Amino acid sequence: MSTWIKKILPGFSLSLIVAIVAKFLGTLVPSLGAATIAILLGILLGNTFFKQPALQTGTKFSESRLLEYSVVMLGFTVTFQTIQKMGINGLIFVLLMMTIVIISAYLIGRRLGFSEKMSLMFAGGNAVCGSSAIGAIAPAIDADDEEKGQTITLVNLLGTVMMLTLPFLGMAIFGSNLLANSALLGGTLQSVAQVVAGSSLINSETVQFAMLFKITRIILLVVVVYIFEQKVKKSTGIIKQKQSEFKLPIPWYVLLFLIFCLLNSTINLPEFFNTTAHFLSSWFETIALAAIGLRLDFRKFIKEGPRFLLYGVSVGAVQTVTAIILIILLRIR
Repeated sequence: MSTWIKKILPGFSLSLIVAIVAKFLGTLVPSLGAATIAILLGILLGNTFFKQPALQTGTKFSESRLLEYSVVMLGFTVTFQTIQKMGINGLIFVLLMMTIVIISAYLIGRRLGFSEKMSLMFAGGNAVCGSSAIGAIAPAIDADDEEKGQTITLVNLLGTVMMLTLPFLGMAIFGSNLLANSALLGGTLQSVAQVVAGSSLINSETVQFAMLFKITRIILLVVVVYIFEQKVKKSTGIIKQKQSEFKLPIPWYVLLFLIFCLLNSTINLPEFFNTTAHFLSSWFETIALAAIGLRLDFRKFIKEGPRFLLYGVSVGAVQTVTAIILIILLRIR
């Protein structure tokens, strides 16, 4: 057995066990659902009995990689005809949301005394795709590693709070309206994992449509990185270029999602592909949600301090209020 497998096995096995239990309990309490049970059970266990460092590699793999694989599988279940349902208003919504969030997060950060680079990373992380966006932005603007780590922690903390609250706020305001709830979650939540987790608290159809809004944001990451790089160059001079390996302009799983979506839109694939993709996506998602819960450490909420928390709460409030107003004004219903 390879060293890598030995490292991920404990955490992955625990995530899988929690997912299996959640799937079983979900059949007994269908109104709650396996996704909700998986993340809640993971949070309970992760903050009580399972804090061992040996679990971290496996739960990290389950949280990140399995969610990426789940997104890839969604490509076989969605067509461009489905994406059209998002409409031109949906695209305008995403562009306005990203613009407002970036400007607001940057200005609030500067007002609270954070550096320009940290404010840009936080703005990009919230507007695009959480840690992945920060990871792409940081080298482009030559950001400090410590600030990068602090920003990733803050974005994840904010995203976790919003992930657990926005689904219920959306249902309270928009009822069972599919597009409105999908836009709220897919247009605001920071990471792919949080979009899947949050929309899973409503239903599987919301997951699909929320991911359309989310993927539209991710595709625009390359534009955001370029703009931020140019801004920092103008502010501080030429950034020292770092030698690095070739990277795709968008995450690999988004590229595969689009390829499989294109394939599914142009070729009449056998039902086997759709059924298998649904099955795998559902299990990948549930295991990943269990891992997210297991990795959620409430101590970090207290550790970051009042200034960080004020920054996160302020930006989160702007995102939420802006999204609700735009959904109503643009009639995304």
